[in-house]
Amino acid sequence: MERLMLWLDEKFSTPMAKLSEQRHLRAVRDGIVGTLPIITVGSFFLIIAFPPVPADTALALWAKAHGATILLPYRLTMYMMSLYAAWGIGHSLAKSYDLDGVSGAQLAVVAFLMTMVPRAVDGLGWALPMANLGGSGMFVAIMTSILAVEIMRFVYKSNFKISMPEQVPPSVARSFKALTPTAIVVVLMTFITFVFGFDWHGVVTKIMAPLVTTSDTLFGVLVPVGLITVFWSAGIHGASVVGSLARPIWTVLLDANAKAVADGLPLPHIAPEPFYQWFIWIGGAGSTIGLVLLMAFASKSVYSRSLGRMALAPGLFNINEPLIFGAPIVLNPILIIPFILTPIVLAIISYIAMAFHLVARPFIMAPWTLPGPIGAFVATGGDWRAIVLSVVCILIAMIIYYPFFKIYDNKQLALEKEDH
Repeated sequence: MERLMLWLDEKFSTPMAKLSEQRHLRAVRDGIVGTLPIITVGSFFLIIAFPPVPADTALALWAKAHGATILLPYRLTMYMMSLYAAWGIGHSLAKSYDLDGVSGAQLAVVAFLMTMVPRAVDGLGWALPMANLGGSGMFVAIMTSILAVEIMRFVYKSNFKISMPEQVPPSVARSFKALTPTAIVVVLMTFITFVFGFDWHGVVTKIMAPLVTTSDTLFGVLVPVGLITVFWSAGIHGASVVGSLARPIWTVLLDANAKAVADGLPLPHIAPEPFYQWFIWIGGAGSTIGLVLLMAFASKSVYSRSLGRMALAPGLFNINEPLIFGAPIVLNPILIIPFILTPIVLAIISYIAMAFHLVARPFIMAPWTLPGPIGAFVATGGDWRAIVLSVVCILIAMIIYYPFFKIYDNKQLALEKEDH
């Protein structure tokens, strides 16, 4: 175990930390994370349109009568998440190259919109296929945003741009400077999409379909769960590394579930991001709420009890860095085992419960700082069974952590006695 910890520290931590800061992955992560407030607020209108109350109540009847209007904020926010993500990705990537963030964001949006073919609609003029603006267009948004900013970087680096005298206001000079890369992006996308007829969304969807499908299987859930906890065990922010790659897929799954609710259809997916947040990462990565409760209320060691009580309040709101680095869990051969094992067990139990429709599947992006059972209730649109599952998961986490907690607590107690 000591050799394993040494290998994790020396051979694993450094390259993974570098990977998490790779500029393109960081731009994707920043762009998608930046859409979370929009997704969160927009998804709450689904609860208003489909309140978790009996169908014959006044509230349910009112929501049914006004459903189309209630859903408009959802359709202009969460339903268009890829458009907002393109802006964020372009801005973040441009800033990483010390380029103008606004120009990069605008180019990214232009490139993404030019993957769509407007259709003439009688009486309405021209319309864009809005479905491609949502989660289903996320992979295309990532590709075209990176392409647009890389074209801008190449143009600026080669000095193939229009420069204005110093007397010209910065905002005007910036506009002229962006003319050349904008022209290249627009002309290039025009040829690819409209002249050659390349179906960006159809092709990318077919390529990514196996990955999206696999991500919604039990195996596809256990892989990121295992990787995130292993990364954290080595002191790396696991969600930053894995989330950069997995979050685009999670948003596709969440968008599909939200669309199904809006259309009155069964929810197709189990494992969008709220599934991990509310049924696996209860209390934070490693499902450490179980360990926090044990340390706070069952410790004999003064240090363990003090740390547990200090970490209890943050842990209830899914912040567990005080515990991860205070115990520590990082590179700790005793606590790493349950830290990795507990989320895997909770993932299996929760996945089976939703696969057999014992608990509703999540379709709401609830604020991640809500206490676990409350967040689970909100994320599933008000399913009381989600609260029960969350509480069961907390109890299971305590059971798994208990024997390792006792070893840790006894070791701390022995050290305290030696000091006295």
